[in-house]
Amino acid sequence: MTIHLHQSDLPDGLTLGPVVAIDTETMGLDPRRDRLCVVQLSDGNGDAHLVQIARGQTRAPNLERLLTDPATLKLFHFGRFDIAALKQAFGVTTAPVWCTKIASRLIRTFTDRHGLKYLLADLVGVDVSKQQQTSDWGAAQLTEAQKEYAASDVLYLHALKAELEARLIREDRLELAQRLFAFLPTRAELDLLGWNDANDIFLH
Repeated sequence: MTIHLHQSDLPDGLTLGPVVAIDTETMGLDPRRDRLCVVQLSDGNGDAHLVQIARGQTRAPNLERLLTDPATLKLFHFGRFDIAALKQAFGVTTAPVWCTKIASRLIRTFTDRHGLKYLLADLVGVDVSKQQQTSDWGAAQLTEAQKEYAASDVLYLHALKAELEARLIREDRLELAQRLFAFLPTRAELDLLGWNDANDIFLH
């Protein structure tokens, strides 16, 4: 595993292939209040790219181009949050997207355990640590433990997608999953506008 740390944006000329795993680290769990601190990305081949986002930063042109590129599939776990955080930070809509959490909930209805740590252990055979999940991601200098944690959230998403996609195909739910993925950017925008779980627009 190689971790590349960048400041403010991805470097010019970096290509990460047709499917890019993405995750974010923020100061908290409300994307309207808690600023974006780190965006981590991986092409699934063992490298992770971490982009530190400065306080008050509103542009990251190379990253924005990737997020909005229609030819690049953006792969998330619980993309609803990350898409909202990226929209809040840069004003762009991330698409097209694929979410391993939605896929798991759609196909693994025999369990309520859909967290990334559990899925990676169960389906990919990888044990990742969540010890740094609640650390201070706004710090000027990231610790080695933080960098390793951030990388682990994207390094194995391609393998996890393959396992979940095979099950979706087997149970004839892939087309339904794809329609749910297509709706995710709209769901994230509703969250930013205040229609979150406490005020769900789809409730009676």
